Amino acid sequence: MSDPQNKQRDILDLLLTKGGMKQDVYVRLQEVFLDMKGVLEELAGGLEKQLLERDPRVTVRFRDKGQMACELQAAGDVVIFHMHTNVFLLDQSHSLWRSSYLEEDATRGYFGVVNMYNFLNDSFKFNRMQDLGYLVARLLVNREGHFLVQGKRQLGFLFNDLAGSVLDRPAMEEVLHQVLLHVIDFDLLAPPYDHVSQVTVQEMNHLNDNLSLRTGKRMGFRFHDEEEGPQA
Repeated sequence: MSDPQNKQRDILDLLLTKGGMKQDVYVRLQEVFLDMKGVLEELAGGLEKQLLERDPRVTVRFRDKGQMACELQAAGDVVIFHMHTNVFLLDQSHSLWRSSYLEEDATRGYFGVVNMYNFLNDSFKFNRMQDLGYLVARLLVNREGHFLVQGKRQLGFLFNDLAGSVLDRPAMEEVLHQVLLHVIDFDLLAPPYDHVSQVTVQEMNHLNDNLSLRTGKRMGFRFHDEEEGPQA
């Protein structure tokens, strides 16, 4: 039978090494998210000033939603940035595990995550609780500040050089610019007629009150360029 003291020592060592490493990742993530809020607020302020001069009907606004979340309203879209409280290990099947960067130090494969969701602004304005939002991208950052982005279309391949990518301010600005370009260019399309040709009495009674028919950018469609696009 193994020595209980040795087992306890092993447990203690693991707690100190892995637990401490995860704390380092989370501290780094908190710093990144705070910086992200600053970049988004500055970006929104600059865009809003230009829009007021050219077309005041179009609005861009930043809202700080607390320690874990913030949002950017861009015309009819809202992008919600949510910092996850847990630290994640990169999927073991990911090709990056064959890179020298992770082979040299496996703890570099632990990441904090910021998820970025796209909703319609009217979904919140009219309290349409059944409306859908979509995960546009997620930012993964390790304790060394190296990062990658997983997402659709260009977001799936622009930021996948983990070893060579450090999340400094220029890199963060580029990530956020690409996210917003994707969201604004991703249009709301009408669902197929047959999918909305029937409405219940309850839905119609509530339609004028809260526009309760469920709405989302992809309602009723399969976007092949979105569904089949590359991901990191």
